[in-house]
Amino acid sequence: MVRVTDVLGEFGERLAAEHLQADGMTVLDRRWRCRLGELDIVALDGRCLVVCEVKTRRSVTVGSPVEAVTPAKLIRLRRLAAAWLEAQDTGYPDVRIDVIGVLVPRRGTPVLDHLRGVS
Repeated sequence: MVRVTDVLGEFGERLAAEHLQADGMTVLDRRWRCRLGELDIVALDGRCLVVCEVKTRRSVTVGSPVEAVTPAKLIRLRRLAAAWLEAQDTGYPDVRIDVIGVLVPRRGTPVLDHLRGVS
């Protein structure tokens, strides 16, 4: 059974990946999984590896999408980034964590909020 939240999340991740590519980044991985969890998007911004968490919401009644990324989630993202790097054959001189909030109103155009280097 397909859940509405899964469809919404996939839509937001697709918009976020398109945004990153339009901003000149190269998407290396999407929805990468390991025993620790999942990374939404892994991209390359020049020589900097970017681990990007995407949060998609229909409204801000419980806060903006980016507010859903808690300090505990950032710790988990750092661990996941380390696991992703360990699984690769190459290194990167810099690594940063970005958050993209996607607000998809019932009517109108989706709005993206891209926070760079949150951790």
